[in-house]
This record gives sequence, C-alpha cells and structure tokens, in this order.
Amino acid sequence: MHFTAEDWQAVLLTLKLAGLTTILLLVLCTPVAWWLAHTSSRWRAPISAVVALPLVLPPTVIGFYLLILLGPQGFVGQLMQSMGLKLLPFTFNGLLIGSLIYSMPFAVQPLQRAFESLGRRPMEVAATLGAAPLDRFFSVAAPMARNGFLTAGVLTFAHTVGEFGVVLMLGGNIPGQTRVVSVQIYDHVEALEYTQAHWLAAGMVVFSFLVLLAIHLLQRPQSRS
Repeated sequence: MHFTAEDWQAVLLTLKLAGLTTILLLVLCTPVAWWLAHTSSRWRAPISAVVALPLVLPPTVIGFYLLILLGPQGFVGQLMQSMGLKLLPFTFNGLLIGSLIYSMPFAVQPLQRAFESLGRRPMEVAATLGAAPLDRFFSVAAPMARNGFLTAGVLTFAHTVGEFGVVLMLGGNIPGQTRVVSVQIYDHVEALEYTQAHWLAAGMVVFSFLVLLAIHLLQRPQSRS
C-alpha cells in the first residue's frame, strides 16, 4: 500500500473528525428526532425543513456562510473575540462544527423514522407500569429503536468521511489540522500524483461499499417483519 506519512495523517484526522461528529450528533439529535416523531406542533414542518437543508444545499454554500458567521465579521466570531477566544475558521474545532451541521440530517432522519415506527403503545404500557419518562425512553424506546441508532451512526460517519466542500471552505488545507482524506486526494490530483490519489480514492470506494452493505444488513430484519 503506497500511503505517505501525509496520507496516514489525513486518514487519522478524517477518522477523528467522523468519530467525534457521529458521537455528538447521536447525542444532540436524539431529542430532536424524538420531538419530530411525536409532535403535532405547527413548527414541525419548518424545523424538519431546516434539518434537511444540508441535503439540498451545495456544501460550498454551507461552508461559505459558516465561514462568514464564524469569521471576524460574523456574529459568532465577534462574540468569541469579545470573550477572548480564538476564531474557529481554519481550525479542527471549526471543522467539527461544520461537520455537525452538514451531517445533521443523516442522524436525525433515521432516528425519527425509528421512533415513528415504534408507535405510542409500548410507551403507554410502560407508563401504566409506573416508569418515569426517561426510564421509558432508555428501557423501552431506545432498545426498540436500536437499528435506527445504528443506521444513523453508520450514515453520519460515512457522510462525514466523504466531506469536501465544507472542509475546504471552512477548514482550508492545513496538514495535521484540517486536511482530511478528500482534500488529500484533491492535492494528489493537482500535483499529478495519480498513483497516490488512486490508493486513497480506492480506499474510499471500498469504505462506501462496506457502509452500504452494513446499512442493507441492518435494515433487512425490519423489511422482513
């Protein structure tokens, strides 16, 4: 395998970014997905649209507006400067925030579908047995929605691994800090290093196949039931 030290650095940084994004989104998006699955509020449609926006917006558009918002002239950037904190663009933390927004629908939507498929009956039965709301969720809903959590985790991780536009706009191309695999492939192609680009790109193809296979295996028991 013809990986250079910079290739391995990009691979490890990509895995770190995708892992943190997946863990944080599963935690943050679970209450959002639960609310969307059960609410009849008039805010359900606009919030669902906001959650799904990254699916239809070009990544460069998301990256551009995040760069403005988090930059020295943006609201968040000015707030952080007033607190004596470092600006987020072109840092790993900024990249992580961009990934959380960009991959959010891939966590919310599988969880929402899993919670909707449960119905209200199991939670009502648990309530009649005296279980508190949190106990009902962790003892009844979460185990029954296990495939939804697994699908959300796999999709979020895979989508973050393949990120390019947001990374380039918000993170730049700093080795060891913001240069992930997709940007490393781009650099190899620009330098006409096609062999190096091939090894990384082929790895992404194999990884994507394994992700799709995993999702198929996760969803198969549901389709047979």
